[in-house]
Amino acid sequence: MSDIGISFVDITVVIRLLAATVAGLALGLPRNLSDKPIGMRTLGLVPLGAAMVTTATLHYPALAGDPNAVSRVMQGIVQGLMVGVGFIGAGVILRDTSTNRVHGLTTATTVWIAAALGIACGIADWLVVVVGLALALVILIALKRFERRVTSDIEQH
Repeated sequence: MSDIGISFVDITVVIRLLAATVAGLALGLPRNLSDKPIGMRTLGLVPLGAAMVTTATLHYPALAGDPNAVSRVMQGIVQGLMVGVGFIGAGVILRDTSTNRVHGLTTATTVWIAAALGIACGIADWLVVVVGLALALVILIALKRFERRVTSDIEQH
């Protein structure tokens, strides 16, 4: 049998990137079902990108033994990511001047959460990934129904 050259590290990188993508796709599904401007594809790509940069930083040989260097690089990644994610989110935030209402804040925040999930996948903090994704989905799905019910009750009174 020939050695195909796949190491344990390679497998963990693949798992981290797949987990980030799946987390983003899971966040995007309710957005697609609600016909929101940012859905599965965008929210699958944002955490994938965050996980790619985070994982690559952790595996960069010159930084591997220096946690302070890794921390500084990750801080720079987070700052750069949040600027980029903020730019994507800003594109979906709109103000309706006729009703003086703002739309798109939840979508923009969901993009930010997707990036954070990608970073958590990149560092393999699976508890943060699972709990963060579960809470985000509860907020996006269950609380939306609750919010509509409360709003309709208030409008009826």
